[in-house]
Amino acid sequence: MGLFLGLGMAGIVLLAAALVLDGVLEGFFDGALGGLFDGWLSLPVIAGFVSMLGFTGAIVLGSTGLGAGPATAAGALTGIGAGWLTWRLSGSLMRDRNAAAPRGSDLIGIAGSVVTAIPADGYGEVLLPVAGQPVKFAAKSDAPVQRGAEVWVEETLSPTSVSVRPVER
Repeated sequence: MGLFLGLGMAGIVLLAAALVLDGVLEGFFDGALGGLFDGWLSLPVIAGFVSMLGFTGAIVLGSTGLGAGPATAAGALTGIGAGWLTWRLSGSLMRDRNAAAPRGSDLIGIAGSVVTAIPADGYGEVLLPVAGQPVKFAAKSDAPVQRGAEVWVEETLSPTSVSVRPVER
């Protein structure tokens, strides 16, 4: 049973190492067998397999009268399942690229509010919603704008500054 528990703990240590050495093992086997094992030789997948092999083997060995052979078989089956699940989940996380990063041109026409008054000859600050989150930008305007006023973005001057005009209602 000590061997199985050691394998389970080694799998957890390997998983911790996977957080530090992300992608190293994949680099060693890059292009191996035409990408046949692409993703299967990642540290998280191997760690999931080894952990489940060890812990399941220890549980089967300790709770039943079966020997080491059936305990190893049960551990290997659950290890394969854990490895497959890890491979599928990590793959879906890596492919989650459905939202495009906002660009400067996306700000034009957005309404926001002034958080630091904008003088006629300088910059103030406005709060604009970007991708659903409030973001503070440096802002300039042709006319002075008081704090709390609602403004519209006319132009993007740089990644962190905009030109605005007051909303007239």
